[in-house]
Amino acid sequence: MLTQLHNQPFEKIPVSPEWCFKNVRSVEQWTHGYHRYPAKFLPNLVKKLIEDYTQPTDMVADFFAGCGTTLVEAKVHGRQSIGVDINPVAELITNAKINPIDPKKLETKFQNLIKKFDDYSPKDYSEINLHDRIDYWFSPRHKYKIAFLYEKILSHHDKTIRDFFLVSLSHILKNCSKWLQSSTKPQIDPNKKPTDPFIAFKMHTKQMIKRNKTYYDELSKSNFLNTACEIRLEDARKTTLQSGSVGAIITSPPYVTSYEYADIHQLTAYWYEYITDLISFRKYFIGTFHSLNQETTVDSVLGQQIVNKLLKRNKRKAKEVANYFKDMQEVAAEMHRVLRTGGHACLVIGNTTFVGVKVKSAEVFAEILQSLGFDLVRVIKRSIPNKLIPTIRDKKTGKFSKLKNKDSKLVYPEEYILIASKK
Repeated sequence: MLTQLHNQPFEKIPVSPEWCFKNVRSVEQWTHGYHRYPAKFLPNLVKKLIEDYTQPTDMVADFFAGCGTTLVEAKVHGRQSIGVDINPVAELITNAKINPIDPKKLETKFQNLIKKFDDYSPKDYSEINLHDRIDYWFSPRHKYKIAFLYEKILSHHDKTIRDFFLVSLSHILKNCSKWLQSSTKPQIDPNKKPTDPFIAFKMHTKQMIKRNKTYYDELSKSNFLNTACEIRLEDARKTTLQSGSVGAIITSPPYVTSYEYADIHQLTAYWYEYITDLISFRKYFIGTFHSLNQETTVDSVLGQQIVNKLLKRNKRKAKEVANYFKDMQEVAAEMHRVLRTGGHACLVIGNTTFVGVKVKSAEVFAEILQSLGFDLVRVIKRSIPNKLIPTIRDKKTGKFSKLKNKDSKLVYPEEYILIASKK
């Protein structure tokens, strides 16, 4: 069982103000603002973890790289880094964010691309054969323009340039679709007037070009342009990272509801032909009910207590949470394998509540880490002022809700940073 720090439960640990970063807009710095991403890692948080718990010679790893925040910050700090993520959309976004492009070269490529807009003719794309879900989300007028943009971007032979423009196009897909703009959940807005793809693409790409320049200039000034930085499309439960090769791990494991990443990124996944159906795509994500494992026994003592409570109220949720704890046990073992002796694992994770049962993910993960041979050095509690994640659940159903629902309650108002070292 977990040895509690400070001789008190995690929920009794006071919030550390220096880790909250209230009113900080660091997502606008460097390349962090290239693409919207749910539950985005706060760059200032990663920056502080790098400065406090890594050495200049350390290889920094992120097992849930997401949109590449850890890797971007590691490169700015001159640390070599490597990330893994099972989501091809995340891989694409990260590749664009970690690879700065010579500003003059990028501007030339952009001007050449927008000049091609004059060649656009809707009839050239009226017979295009695309996935049915694209027709569900996009009107023909917008679909044809996106198809044109996609075709022209793919014609670039330089992968770095191609990825840069693909990320810009990916970012605007939601704006140009019928998807309810204010929602991370996939739902049609019958009253929405989607943005013209050409206008949205030009506007967002210009913003990305500005951010690329500041990133490029900073790395040039510090001589970190060629600092090794890589993203791999891999499962965090079984990576190709060499044993003992990593000096520090800085990551934010997914919440129990991680399958929503598959839903949220479906527009890009369908357009870029990463998937053919959403159900199959979901099965690869950590801890989802859609995976084949339906057992409800877990190795963690505290984790099993939580699952047993859920079994009395909602068997589906109990299986989902059990899957999550099993998956995270595998991830923790993989982290222990790749981390060098004395290296730190810095994990940002939050608790939640399902059908009235507290799912203490942070405590369970701390227990798992210690059982695998980690020393739990510190537990930091922080409030979440700006994290982009659905934060309201219906107390009865466990589904995400709105505050106007009388049965709703706030979840994820705080999160924990676990600092562990490998013995």
